[in-house]
Amino acid sequence: MRLLFLGAAGTVTGSCFLLDTAGTRIMIDCGMFQGPKSIRERNYRSFPVSPRSVDCVLLTHAHIDHSGLIPKLVKHGFKSKILATAPTVELCEVMLPDSGHIQETEVERKNRKNRRAGRPLLEPIYTVDDARKALSNFKPVVYDEIIEVAPGIKARFVDAGHILGSAMIELWARQDDSEVKLVFSGDIGNMDRPLVNDPSVITGADYVVMESTYGSRLHGQGENEIDILHNVIWETYHKGGNLVIPAFAVERTQDLLFHLNLLMQKKRMPPMNVYIDSPLAAAATEVFNRHRKFFDREASDLADNGGDPINFPGMKITQSVEESMTLNNANRAVIISASGMCEAGRVRHHLKYNLWRPESTVLFVGFQAEGTLGRQLLEGAKKVRIFGDDIAVRADIRCIESYSSHADQDGLIRWVNNFTRPPREIFVVHGEPEAAQTLARLLRTESGMNVTVPLWKQTVELLSAGIAVPEDDGLKSACVTLATKLQGLSAAGVNEAGKEELITRLAQLKSFIEQQVEKKAGRE
Repeated sequence: MRLLFLGAAGTVTGSCFLLDTAGTRIMIDCGMFQGPKSIRERNYRSFPVSPRSVDCVLLTHAHIDHSGLIPKLVKHGFKSKILATAPTVELCEVMLPDSGHIQETEVERKNRKNRRAGRPLLEPIYTVDDARKALSNFKPVVYDEIIEVAPGIKARFVDAGHILGSAMIELWARQDDSEVKLVFSGDIGNMDRPLVNDPSVITGADYVVMESTYGSRLHGQGENEIDILHNVIWETYHKGGNLVIPAFAVERTQDLLFHLNLLMQKKRMPPMNVYIDSPLAAAATEVFNRHRKFFDREASDLADNGGDPINFPGMKITQSVEESMTLNNANRAVIISASGMCEAGRVRHHLKYNLWRPESTVLFVGFQAEGTLGRQLLEGAKKVRIFGDDIAVRADIRCIESYSSHADQDGLIRWVNNFTRPPREIFVVHGEPEAAQTLARLLRTESGMNVTVPLWKQTVELLSAGIAVPEDDGLKSACVTLATKLQGLSAAGVNEAGKEELITRLAQLKSFIEQQVEKKAGRE
């Protein structure tokens, strides 16, 4: 039985894992890579395994870094079922075509330049039509029900508490005369979030693949996000500018609507218009409205008593491009717009028209991956480039970390400590190298667990004895990969993307060597 790490290894995005048993291949997530150009370029490469050879896809949730390459998988030959909860299926119905539209638009823009320069034209990874065709492969499942996904392989989806419909996946597979249990955490939710339940507790597993997005960080301790939101709104109102909130269309936008609704009810809002400038967020909000049975108790109680958790008087949804453009002249408005990391979508227009204004504020309420425009702003960039123009950053840049729908370091450790016996091996993924390595060290030193931080494209053998092998082969594979890359760069010349790729590979190799040394020292 082999486990392949095809994404979210050494990076936060591109979640994709393949369990390869005798005659059966199960893929868990098939996400898009986001961040620096060298990482994004992976989306254009062929899959490391033939899509036709995959027997089933299990999808933890709808975020694009977990679901975004499913249309490409189907386009290139995958013909079987994609299992996910009903809210995830419906969210993918709006998110994947939107992703296809973004790719078509970006390629069209780049091809205008390519035509003028006489360069070869590009093709999108997939189109809107490709995404819509892929939706016919989706099949809904319910939480907490054990189902057979392939001969000899069973699965159960349990609530991850991350976004509506998000799941951790428990997987049982036959190996020799025994049964091996694997757990894929997906994205583990933060506690006490609006709308969604707290993450489920899982008490047993042989192997665990878990996220580490906030593996080296804690959310704001003791901060009350609704009070901070209230203060930021009033500060911006008194300055006379706009409050621009880059927000993920799914979950973060709805969390904000829930809190803005509460502020409205308690008459704590200044006279500012609230605009949801994202057709995707509007469509996602409708999915939330259709699946209120998945809400947590606070939101459910409000709905049961005649309230509306995520809609309120005065909220305006802009659908057309023309409506969106009118916000270029807005003053004292709250503008919530996607994308959450400022990498695409309408929010880039609002940043272009507000970043240079000292009276405006940009408020981040979610994780900003390395290399994204959002990360540049959070790290204090004085000037950024948007749509080919240099924009001075004079607006206030604020952040509320506790809005995150990811568990922080304490939450991740608490989740692992629910296991009644240590898993044979924990594989830490879905984090930047520092976050993944920090969490791995803590789990080794504080809990005495066997922990590996896998490399991208690494394969491990899961043996009946409970050993993930081969360590030496893993190191050899990493060295061979690095050597091959160096040879290619040497032959072709090192461009900027190549430099980024080389730095990433070196960081991964360094991390791998360090963890092998740590594990060896622990055994001695």
